[in-house]
Amino acid sequence: MDCFNRWFVLYCTGKRCGVIQMNNRQSGKNRKKWKLVLIAVMAIMICGGAFFIALSAYSKYQMSKIPGLSFQEALEYTTKDNADAVITVGIIKNGNASYTVYGENGKELPKEPHTYEIGSLTKTFTAAMVSKAVQEGKVDINATIDQYLPLPEENVYPTVAALLTHTSGYKSHYIESPMISNFFTGKNSFLGVTKTMVINKASELNVPNEDYPFNYSNFGYAVLGLILEEVYGTDYTTLANQFAKELNLSHTQLSTQDGDLGKYWDWNDGDAYLSAGGLTSDINDMLAYAQSQLDEIGYFADCHKELRKVNAASEQYKAMGINMDAIGMAWIIDTENGVVWHNGGTGNYNSYLGFSVDKNMAVIVLSNLAPSYRIPATVLGIKLLDELE
Repeated sequence: MDCFNRWFVLYCTGKRCGVIQMNNRQSGKNRKKWKLVLIAVMAIMICGGAFFIALSAYSKYQMSKIPGLSFQEALEYTTKDNADAVITVGIIKNGNASYTVYGENGKELPKEPHTYEIGSLTKTFTAAMVSKAVQEGKVDINATIDQYLPLPEENVYPTVAALLTHTSGYKSHYIESPMISNFFTGKNSFLGVTKTMVINKASELNVPNEDYPFNYSNFGYAVLGLILEEVYGTDYTTLANQFAKELNLSHTQLSTQDGDLGKYWDWNDGDAYLSAGGLTSDINDMLAYAQSQLDEIGYFADCHKELRKVNAASEQYKAMGINMDAIGMAWIIDTENGVVWHNGGTGNYNSYLGFSVDKNMAVIVLSNLAPSYRIPATVLGIKLLDELE
């Protein structure tokens, strides 16, 4: 509902973001057309309002049940009577890695490494590449972004560290014209948002130097992708795919929309938000990636170090065991339980990777269900981590 309202306001006010403003030169026919569109939108909102209020109350009731469920119970509920559900769960404990594939009603399926969109887990790869660039002397995380990007001198900009920790003062994203058509056609919100659009928006934003609260920013990670392109002199897709090969992750790459589970997001070559959520992977690669985190190989160790205290978990999150006490380079730190984690979500997929270096264990959950569908991968993963102790 909030998302829908935001788009409606943009259409009505004609604010920036590529929304077309009506003016006196438009024909009466066009004005009539837009009036009909707005009337239709208002009708949907009015009719939908009561539905969403009821849905919210029902959702709260359902959410109240979640803390008391075991991992298996939560998994069975999430996949109940859904013949399309394919959830792969990987575990590393004391150096031993294994995985199980679950389908409808939590039934075990043949062990097959399916291709999943990992969404914002992509940010941990972007952050690791930044960490590598820091070790190579190409990036200073305490430098402001205008040291690497062609931005106007008169503005104040956030540091690389502020982007990594979502404390830059940037919003989650800024509306660009492709997002409007993507919204109405049900496509990936970030499809077609170009690097030029992101640079232009960053050029407009004047962010005073101060401590900003945690505000999860896809835009910030789009900017980090541009910084990596600038310092390495090549495009993000090439960098990310090469980085995956360096880690021997042979089935991890920027999405080509050709995996076995279908319903993948569309992307254009060179889309600016690829660095925030464009990777696909499978369970074998994600288990290897998790093991690299446990081993704290090279630049990964720096990614797990606390850079900012954030205390960003709501009471509802905490009730489900989701703690967000601090943040490193992308990775969220649950200091209470000694767990480092990140999750990801796209239109039809959601994922979770959590690990404890001290306990030498990790859990990966890869799901082909939408993040809002029943119980998300994050909650499943946290429950399983708790039960493994």
